[in-house]
Amino acid sequence: MIVVKVGGGAGINYDMLCEDLAMLKRGGHEIILVHGGSDETNRLSEQLGYPARFVVSTSGHTSRYTDRQTLEIFMMATGKINGLLVENLQRLGINAIGVRGLDGQLLSGKRKAVLRIIEDGKQKVLRDDWTGTIDQVNTGLITLLLKGGYLPVVAPIACSFDGEAINVDGDRAAAAIASALGANTLLLLTNVPGLLRRFPDESTLITHIERGNLDAYMEIAQGRMKKKVMGAGEALEGGVGRVILADARRESPVSAALAGQGTVIE
Repeated sequence: MIVVKVGGGAGINYDMLCEDLAMLKRGGHEIILVHGGSDETNRLSEQLGYPARFVVSTSGHTSRYTDRQTLEIFMMATGKINGLLVENLQRLGINAIGVRGLDGQLLSGKRKAVLRIIEDGKQKVLRDDWTGTIDQVNTGLITLLLKGGYLPVVAPIACSFDGEAINVDGDRAAAAIASALGANTLLLLTNVPGLLRRFPDESTLITHIERGNLDAYMEIAQGRMKKKVMGAGEALEGGVGRVILADARRESPVSAALAGQGTVIE
């Protein structure tokens, strides 16, 4: 089983991604596709006159501050991406089905009602936050879809333990799904070739990391790549065989990643 997470950064070609997924699916692979929505959310937020706000947590991670209005914009943005991916796969003859983590409590966890951040050198508390972490994966639902021959396309909107929609990180959502289902491989595809020792110099690609040494690479990761490295660690701890950080801009991005093109962590 392969779990694939694709981001939405500049240069990513969903057509090539879906063509590759279709080929692998027809070849007998069980595949789950998880997508993000950050860039589309940014664009939609600007169009609606409600620009995104990014904050740095006390642990040093950058994330989107998701109040209720931002959550609803995120739901619209991910709904668009989900529909386009499903449409693309259906045109290729693959019976894809779009689901949110909210649906059937596919992904559930605790809402972070309070967010502690560092701003202007001071620690602050933000309330009305609609983000959360994933504690449970409804493996029965995903297994049912896979046995039915579907290719699940999952949007990273989870269900809180109180039944609320919450924004969750797509890379960590993919890691949770891969761990819960005992996937052989988790692919985290983005708009760079993998983990770069000196971002954005693509010639400094790190091609292999031993799982026991992954923590040492957290400081090398820049921006969103930190969440990908964190997700990779969670997947490996959860029993996933290997995680590959790879380039979604290239032709046959999934096949290339499976062949080891990228940063292989195992």
